[in-house]
Amino acid sequence: MKKRAIVLILDSLGVGYMEDAQKHRPQDVGANTFYHILDQAEQISIPQLERLGVNDILHHPRLSQEKGVGGYGTLSLEHDGADSFVGHNEIMGTQPKKPHTGPFATVIDDVKEAMEQEGYQVEIPDQDYPYLLVNGLVVVADNIETDYGQIYNVTAPLDQISFEEVLSIGEAVRRHVKVNRVIALGGEVQLEQIIASIEQREDGLVGVNSPKSGVYEKGYQVRHLGYGIDPDTQASTILDKNGKEVALIGKMQDVITCNGAKKFPAIETDLVMQLIIEQMKVMDEGLISATVQETDLAGHAENVERYAQKIMTVDRYLETILDNMTEEDLLIISADHGNDPTIGHSQHTREKTFLLAYGKKYHSSHLGERETLSDIAATVTDFFNLDRPENGHSFYSSLVE
Repeated sequence: MKKRAIVLILDSLGVGYMEDAQKHRPQDVGANTFYHILDQAEQISIPQLERLGVNDILHHPRLSQEKGVGGYGTLSLEHDGADSFVGHNEIMGTQPKKPHTGPFATVIDDVKEAMEQEGYQVEIPDQDYPYLLVNGLVVVADNIETDYGQIYNVTAPLDQISFEEVLSIGEAVRRHVKVNRVIALGGEVQLEQIIASIEQREDGLVGVNSPKSGVYEKGYQVRHLGYGIDPDTQASTILDKNGKEVALIGKMQDVITCNGAKKFPAIETDLVMQLIIEQMKVMDEGLISATVQETDLAGHAENVERYAQKIMTVDRYLETILDNMTEEDLLIISADHGNDPTIGHSQHTREKTFLLAYGKKYHSSHLGERETLSDIAATVTDFFNLDRPENGHSFYSSLVE
């Protein structure tokens, strides 16, 4: 009989701000993404998530008060801030490391000198806007769509330069900085459009406004280069090295390194969910791990109705996923942080995430308030009776007892 672990991450669907936000992220105090969407959405119907037990976590009057059939609980973020890349790698079993935090302006001269020594042509076109232009085509600057000083972007027009060249430049930047992430990305746009989209944020960060630049609209490619991450200690690679199949879908394939995995790029929620179902048809034993990204995009847009629509899209496909699970399958659904569209800003919010776990032979159980997203990875490897990842503790025994 087929045996699959299906991990579905609804990007940014948090369930309440973490206590440490009071000290470190006061702008996030009061955030509760899922609950506030339920408060304000004109229409939201999520019968499958209700059936699995999401309201055992949320306790929202708009949802069914009947107890769900799955395991339920919450996960805390062990990583600093609220970051999708670090969050996803924590989900796969990496223990977050403490990176350097600071705007690109603080390292721009050192990076320029180091890359020139490697043979790149590097200039600072505008002293008032601290960004680098590499080989006349690639912009290196702050990521202005996330937390202060944590990510640098390497942005390029892919109709003028190959993504392989952009990635090489990104890797060169990665060698000379210690922030938690460098993102190499691009799309089929003109360089002039990218340059025209460079903005300065209120806190001083300078970078490309990626949605405004048009890079997402045609030919988009991206690779995330992390700090202090060893793929060999993650659940995906552990499964792959033990002969299990691994499929990474959507943002999951953008941010997780697993050389033996099948990778499926996808942003549209319908496509992500369809790919999960397709992989269930062809995979006999292994891990299907997918991320729904459009929930996060709705949060950045501070759009409650769009957020609700994407959650309902997921719920509609969940019915098919649940129907097609075998007696040996395990489904885990969670998030990577919050992005409350009602909180008053458009950035990620530092929130706990919901945890739902379901299998046809398992019973409903309270999985508790858990300390790290890595408990998902530890449970996946435990499910297959394999070595533990670097981080996390399994909740599998709570499902089978």
